[in-house]
Order: sequence, then structure tokens, then C-alpha cells
Amino acid sequence: MNSFDKIILEQKVIEKLKNCYDPEIPIDIYELGLIYEIKIDDNSNVYIKMTLTSPACPVAGSLPGEVKNKVKSIEGVNDVFVDIVFDPPWNKDMMSDAAKLELGFF
Repeated sequence: MNSFDKIILEQKVIEKLKNCYDPEIPIDIYELGLIYEIKIDDNSNVYIKMTLTSPACPVAGSLPGEVKNKVKSIEGVNDVFVDIVFDPPWNKDMMSDAAKLELGFF
């Protein structure tokens, strides 16, 4: 897989992640800033480093699986690995400007 193909696939991954929502905040997980890193290797495996709004998040058990399943449904993706991290801890400054605007943080 060349660099251009990886960029195209990463954009598809981002679009898919924008269809996953934290149930407590009506903003998708990508705009919330919960996705820290997306890596795609030469075999079309996708590695996602993400966090949750808090370690006690009610979807801690289900959201990583939802992310994996949605990204794995993208044509051309071989496998998906989701790593949940809490360092750095999430805070509202990690949200996109669009998410902050929608939640009235401006």
C-alpha cells in the first residue's frame, strides 16, 4: 500500500468514526477529540489509539468494539486494532472548534 492509498483509507476511517457517538455528549467521537491516532500499515491494518471522556464512561465496554466493527466494514481494511489509553486524559480542549461551537463552549 503506497502513501496515497493510506491517506485515502485514513479519510474513509475518519468518516466512519464520525458515525460513532458518545451517548452522554451528542457529538461524534472524532470531533470530541477521543481519537488520538490512526495508523495504517502496508497490509491495510488500521491501528487506532483512542480514549474515553472518563475511565468510568458507560460505554467503555462497547465503544471500542463499535469503533472496530465500523472501521473493519470499510472496503480494503484488513484488520482493526483499538487501543484505549487514558494518558493524556481527555478534556474539552481536545474537541474540534465545530464541536465546541455546537456545545456552546464559545
